[in-house]
Amino acid sequence: MNALWITMALLTAGFVGWPVTAWVFRLARTIDDRADAGSGAGAGGDAAEDPAADSTTDPDLQAAPEPAGPDAAAPTPAAASAAPPAETVSSVRILRGGAIIGILERFAVCLAILAGQPVAIAYVVAIKGLGRFAELKATPVAAERFIIGTLTSMLWAAGVAALAKVLFLG
Repeated sequence: MNALWITMALLTAGFVGWPVTAWVFRLARTIDDRADAGSGAGAGGDAAEDPAADSTTDPDLQAAPEPAGPDAAAPTPAAASAAPPAETVSSVRILRGGAIIGILERFAVCLAILAGQPVAIAYVVAIKGLGRFAELKATPVAAERFIIGTLTSMLWAAGVAALAKVLFLG
């Protein structure tokens, strides 16, 4: 019977944690938008116009503007060869693989608590932080999302594991 409760706790921590984390991201964005609106839009810009406002894309690689004019429909061969490839014209996603990493992270945290080895959570945090260090250092928006997502995931997984341990596993 314990195996059933452990399996249910792992599945709940791993897969139900994703909508919880998405809800916290939306909540954080709503709070940021209200703060921007209340402060007179900060430095003269609107949060909706700021491409880095809680985005999962890299604002440095935005789509190129459309050329205007009658001869804009047929670009010259030199302009066509200078254009970036299709992958870089649209935004490049940052923190790729975050959903899968989040599920694995919640599994690991839940399993660590259920196994009575909470020290293992430090290894999960260290591995995740070291793996994302370069990306987090280069992109402040990514660092903010990383912190919010990691804390939400870990708190959810720890709560599910603690609840399962207290209620079902004695």
